Amino acid sequence: MSTVLGHQIEEVEVPNEVDRDRFERFFEQIPLAVVVSTLITHEHVIYANPAFEALSGQVRSEIEGQPWGRLRGSSVGRDQPVALGDAITAAPEVIGTFQIDRPDGSASLIDLFSSIISDDEGNPEFRLAALVDVAPRDSSLVQEFEVQMREKDMRLLEMQHRVKNNLQMITALVRVEARKARNQDESGMFDRLAGRINSIQLVYKLLSESGQREEVDLGVYLSDVASSIMHASAMEGIRLELKVDSYPVSVNVALPTGMVVNELMTNSLKHAFVDRDSGTILIHSLSDERGRRVVVADDGVGLPPDVSWPKHGKLGALIVQSLRQNAKADLAVDSQPGRGVRFTITFA
Repeated sequence: MSTVLGHQIEEVEVPNEVDRDRFERFFEQIPLAVVVSTLITHEHVIYANPAFEALSGQVRSEIEGQPWGRLRGSSVGRDQPVALGDAITAAPEVIGTFQIDRPDGSASLIDLFSSIISDDEGNPEFRLAALVDVAPRDSSLVQEFEVQMREKDMRLLEMQHRVKNNLQMITALVRVEARKARNQDESGMFDRLAGRINSIQLVYKLLSESGQREEVDLGVYLSDVASSIMHASAMEGIRLELKVDSYPVSVNVALPTGMVVNELMTNSLKHAFVDRDSGTILIHSLSDERGRRVVVADDGVGLPPDVSWPKHGKLGALIVQSLRQNAKADLAVDSQPGRGVRFTITFA
């Protein structure tokens, strides 16, 4: 995080227990281009992460302390082009497709989502803009993309809505965790948030590698999510039992499923094997005559008698709600004290 953003954090009186080094590492490692402005006094950009520099070709020193108009880029598929900076400030929430002309002569096509982040009293504090690279930097592809947009290609419109929903979830995650940081110094808080962000990043990675816009292989995706979590935790003695069938699903199904799996595995690694030096976490993604389902289980201590998951009002409940609404799925929980817990996601 730049010293400018650090100064802004001090202005909004985030307590000292917030570890600014961890906060900085979190923003630096987000796999999406992010730019933040302050709304406390006159609006100006206070932060841009390395992913933005790589995507746009602009260094952060060019825009920090400046209005949004310093960002390069203009809209795609409109009769009257709109500058990227003007579009960002035009409304509290903005979504659109833009072309950024880079200093090296190449062009980046990006999907933009920007949103205002308010404090607990509802007072606007920051504006966050996230930019997702949606096409290679090739002039012929830029022209093809413009034609598709003018023809209102429904697949691209659906992709825009998908990006909007995903990035709205990122903003919600940042807001919830930031509020927690103000109340307590919870160990590993930003590691958990990084896992959630990584679940989203892995979807875009698979889309990019497969050349698909609509679908990912759920088995491959959940394998990547589970392996990433195990690698990040580095807990000795905990074994991952992974069994997945290959079947395609839409991103609107894959993303909430991956985030639920991330939450459940993270909880298992944190709580299931207390005072134990070994254990097993099971991840199955199956498609057979019984239907399509995902099972997440462990052989740990199980849920305490007075504890349920997801807990109403917590972020896990929001993610499960997204799973039920977007993936048309049901979640069943079977916990046996001392023998572990089993979560089964069943798709309609």
